[in-house]
Amino acid sequence: MTTMTTKITFHIQNGGQLNGQARVAGDKSMSHRSIMLGSLARGVTHVTGFLEAEDALATLQAFRDMGVVIEQLGDGCVTIHGVGKSGLKAPTKPLYLGNSGTSMRLLSGLLAGQDFDCVLTGDESLSKRPMKRVTEPLAKMGAVIKTSEAGTSPLYIIGQASKLHGIDYTMPMASAQVKSCLLLAGMFAQGETTVTEPAPTRDHTERMLNGFGYHVSQQGNQASINANGQLTACDIDVPSDISSAAFFLVGASIAPNSNVLLKHVGINPTRTGVIDILRLMGANIEILNEREVGGEPVADLRVTSSQLKGIAIPEHLVPLAIDEFPILFIAAACATGETTLTGAEELRVKESDRIQVMADGLQTLGVNAKATPDGMIIQGGSMGGGVIESHGDHRIAMAFAIAGLRANAPITILDCANVNTSFPQFKAIAANLGLTLTSQEEA
Repeated sequence: MTTMTTKITFHIQNGGQLNGQARVAGDKSMSHRSIMLGSLARGVTHVTGFLEAEDALATLQAFRDMGVVIEQLGDGCVTIHGVGKSGLKAPTKPLYLGNSGTSMRLLSGLLAGQDFDCVLTGDESLSKRPMKRVTEPLAKMGAVIKTSEAGTSPLYIIGQASKLHGIDYTMPMASAQVKSCLLLAGMFAQGETTVTEPAPTRDHTERMLNGFGYHVSQQGNQASINANGQLTACDIDVPSDISSAAFFLVGASIAPNSNVLLKHVGINPTRTGVIDILRLMGANIEILNEREVGGEPVADLRVTSSQLKGIAIPEHLVPLAIDEFPILFIAAACATGETTLTGAEELRVKESDRIQVMADGLQTLGVNAKATPDGMIIQGGSMGGGVIESHGDHRIAMAFAIAGLRANAPITILDCANVNTSFPQFKAIAANLGLTLTSQEEA
């Protein structure tokens, strides 16, 4: 595993095309949740397609630190020996969650109802991300969690077993992490916990809880849960992550003479905003061999070259594509005409300020890109080369790597080590499909 003290630089030779087929990394959201729910289940859960990248492995190690026996069998196969809802043990040290905001936010809810205290920590990037969005509603449920003065980690969680109570909470922002955090806390709370979201967000937690036999009531934009349930072990086949597939959906769209088939991709309707947006821009994306695996819709995606056009991105699609905007900004830069994004202020509190960092990078490449408080305005056209600062954000690094397909000069991307947090096979798959990418490591 790459240590975060290692500096990795990507060098992209401009031009080229993408052709062939690939199965990209397993879905990160589902990989996290499979470990969490499998650990709390009764019996043995077998997971295939697990994402063996730093973020998901941090979640796996956290549950090992709480006494769960988890076997890594290689090639994405994991066996979890569940301990039941009340079987976790107090960790002997802080739980280190690396770069994973998903792990920290979901675990804060899951651990608020345990009978032991614990501390959640992360790397420098995670330690800057806002946590009050989960700690404040958890406090309304009776949880006791201390943050830094800035409302960031480390999180100090005081065990409140049998003291949590359900709440009816309307979320101020659309966030699957906040929703999932409160539903997981609701498994340990007296009474019912109901979460109302302002716009649909990914529903992997609700689907997987039901898959483990734990009932979640869903009606419209509300999800409700109570403590009267148990998780029963099951088998989980994690589909490929559409957030990882998105880089190649855009790459094959913008590079002339490209034709790529992406296999076994999760097409959960709460995650397909990137396909909808690209199709509105004129992308040629076919959805083939649709099927359902473990309660999740899966398909193969074929994408061929197209001339994209600029659009006003519909705001209702923003929560369904929130992680894909770095690469969608690259698509916009290669489109004819103007693309505008509004309603995406959430991008400013991701691994980096993705609005400002992407605008800065696009401007470095000669693109007319203007950051706005909640989005961006991009005039499509030609794109040059240059040196890009990724600010340690994996999706920024991968997006600018794909930009090289349409740039008219080479691109160098700094600070790319965090690509290993979500998609360690990115370099190999990109090179196999036709991107000329080399990397340089420095201790």
